[in-house]
Amino acid sequence: MQPEGIERTMEDDDLIVTKTDKKGWITYCNQLCADIAEYDLQELVGAPHSIVRSKAMPRCVFKLLWDRIADGHEVFAFVVNKTKNDNHYWVFAHVTASRDGAGNITGYHSSRRKPFKGALEAVKPLYAALLEEEAKYKNRKEGLAASTALLGKVLESKGVDYDEFVLSL
Repeated sequence: MQPEGIERTMEDDDLIVTKTDKKGWITYCNQLCADIAEYDLQELVGAPHSIVRSKAMPRCVFKLLWDRIADGHEVFAFVVNKTKNDNHYWVFAHVTASRDGAGNITGYHSSRRKPFKGALEAVKPLYAALLEEEAKYKNRKEGLAASTALLGKVLESKGVDYDEFVLSL
């Protein structure tokens, strides 16, 4: 599946920032986030972060991301998002858990930069293969399991874990 519409690109020094509660509802976003996503700030704050989820983003990558951050790990990931006007933009995301004074997770913080072109050349065919695997199954859970297994095989064939793969691109 191809990403939606026309690709919007970030500048090299751009930094998109969002914060969410534990359920993924946006509690803060910077103006650049709203601009690139073609929303007004007030449309994003209070909305689920999935408002920018592209159908061209493999579910297994999101599952991996959410599983890891829910366990308190930081995550780096290449993500394709959709805009309000059905366009898309790629980001290199760094997601971490926000914690209260007792160490409990209270939400999540994400900073996103423009991904390197060479990294996207490696990621796009992988994501296409993962989406193709997911689409083979009518049952979404089975599709998710199959694409997760495929991602595991790809990483194993490269002799790296997910973090090493993402940070090596």
